[in-house]
Amino acid sequence: MGLARIRATVLDLAILAGHLLLYPTGLLQERPPATPPAAPPAGPPRESPAAPPAGPPRESPAAPPATPPDGSPAAPADAAPGAVAALPTDGPDRRPVLLLHGFIDNRSVFVLLRRSLRRHGRRHVEALNYSPLTCDIRAAAALLDRHVRQICARTGHSRVDVVGHSLGGLIARYYVQRLGGDARVHTLVTLGTPHSGTRTAPLLAAHPLVRQMCPDSDVIEELRRPAPDCRTRFVSFWSDVDQLMIPAETARIDHPDLRARSVPVKGIGHLALPVHYAVAARVREALDAADEVDADASGAVSVA
Repeated sequence: MGLARIRATVLDLAILAGHLLLYPTGLLQERPPATPPAAPPAGPPRESPAAPPAGPPRESPAAPPATPPDGSPAAPADAAPGAVAALPTDGPDRRPVLLLHGFIDNRSVFVLLRRSLRRHGRRHVEALNYSPLTCDIRAAAALLDRHVRQICARTGHSRVDVVGHSLGGLIARYYVQRLGGDARVHTLVTLGTPHSGTRTAPLLAAHPLVRQMCPDSDVIEELRRPAPDCRTRFVSFWSDVDQLMIPAETARIDHPDLRARSVPVKGIGHLALPVHYAVAARVREALDAADEVDADASGAVSVA
């Protein structure tokens, strides 16, 4: 166990050094992707062409349905003019994915995970920066609510999937469990998130957000309250060598009312969780899984 922690610490330090180089690239808020231009208004009716010569009518071959430029299904042939086919909003290959970073970080931490999701069929992946001046998880959750609503309105989907690292996962869970976000979030995946609270270095406890992540905080107490009607699926990744989660099991979701699954991670530290290829593969599996979930994971994620 001691050797595993040493290896995880060395990997975390290497990742930290690389992330510091990328950090400036994620300081600005991400611009939403451009939406396809609206169809031009219908013009005045045109005169019908002259009637063809008399003779037996011939059937014209049916034209294949046009496919919209964004790849969404076309309206049925017998639909009313101008009708748009409904998007398969709950299909795992179509739901947008929103990435939410951790404490004192920004969206640049998800460069590799975003690339992995897109390469494996997730076409709409966005990352949200909450302000470094944020001092309250509830305020950050309200910002997340506005952002999720914008994504749904912009893409035509009714629900999204969310992946949150560390504090980002706690913000997303508060939104889902306490602000009605379960109506818009299909699956929430958390990476190294202090669901039951964690006790970190005393010097960091001066920050209000760090205090809200302590086991006895009001926020953690709110998340312990009953949530019998929560519709979101939860998948929490927790590492045996995560030195910021004290104890390590605090990154599990243990709530009787939530449809939650916990995935143990072996030998991968806190900073490596959002960038490690093995974790990325299991995140993809979690997002693509069927709605039914087991009480626990069938296998652990390992460096090997």
